[in-house]
Amino acid sequence: MGASKSVGVILITHNARRHLERCLPPIFDSPLKKRVLVVNSSSGDGTVERAQELGAEVLVVPRREFNHGATRELARKHLGTDIAVMMTPDAYATGPEFLQYLVQPLMDGTAAVSYARQIPHEGADFFERFPREFNYPAVGDVRGLEELAKFGSSLIFCSNSCAAWSNSALDEVGGFPAVLTNEEAFVLPKLFIKGHRIAYVAESVVRHSHRYDLRTEFGHYFDIGYARAGAGKGFFFGQRDEGRGSEFVAAMLRRLWREHPAAIPYAVFQSAVKYLGYRAGRVAVHFPLWLPRLLSAQDYYWTSIHCTR
Repeated sequence: MGASKSVGVILITHNARRHLERCLPPIFDSPLKKRVLVVNSSSGDGTVERAQELGAEVLVVPRREFNHGATRELARKHLGTDIAVMMTPDAYATGPEFLQYLVQPLMDGTAAVSYARQIPHEGADFFERFPREFNYPAVGDVRGLEELAKFGSSLIFCSNSCAAWSNSALDEVGGFPAVLTNEEAFVLPKLFIKGHRIAYVAESVVRHSHRYDLRTEFGHYFDIGYARAGAGKGFFFGQRDEGRGSEFVAAMLRRLWREHPAAIPYAVFQSAVKYLGYRAGRVAVHFPLWLPRLLSAQDYYWTSIHCTR
């Protein structure tokens, strides 16, 4: 691995003290020279103090100023490293080697963005495991705009739960925008147009999964729909999220038919809830502010300085 590019690791946190003992040690144990920055949005559980005790730098952002995109933009500029690794504290690396694998495509110029493989946490049930298996296969790839026909909407798939970004490439496209959620998807099309590529690094592995109740699932997909509705027609190269979603549901139902047929009714209902949430988000940009605030999974955005409504 080359040593010519500096690396910073950024953890975006809120009331995340319980995660620090699991997520920070593999980062610090990596032999790669790096700075580690914990960005905290006004926690009251001791996240800041514990992060400092474990050896991380800390940057505190008032909750009213927090934003998924804008806060990451602030953090990468604060560090000023050549490579900015974005992580969430509930993503636990399986070993310290994950960081070297993750940044390698940026070190050697293969890609301007790379993201890690996510596997479910131990003890996860089917509805936590299957999305990770579907979205994060065991074999990696490198994608550019020329592969649009092959990958469709999956071309811009990336997760900032564990992803590395070239700061110079981000500078070319204006960095992360202040958006409700899914900031990665707003940056990647601009990078592709500039000729950059993205690498999925299957050798870099973190444990990261969730089991949400149906209300949270609805709110999560509402937020995605709402954010993407504001991107403008054609922003994602004319690709429809629904195509990827249909593939996911079909693959899930086939697996359930073989392994857990009794869970099929719940899977169908859960999928319907997600789709309704997404479609509601797409149209809610035209409705009074009180409705998105009611349906969203994120309470802080609607009263933040970044809300454009």
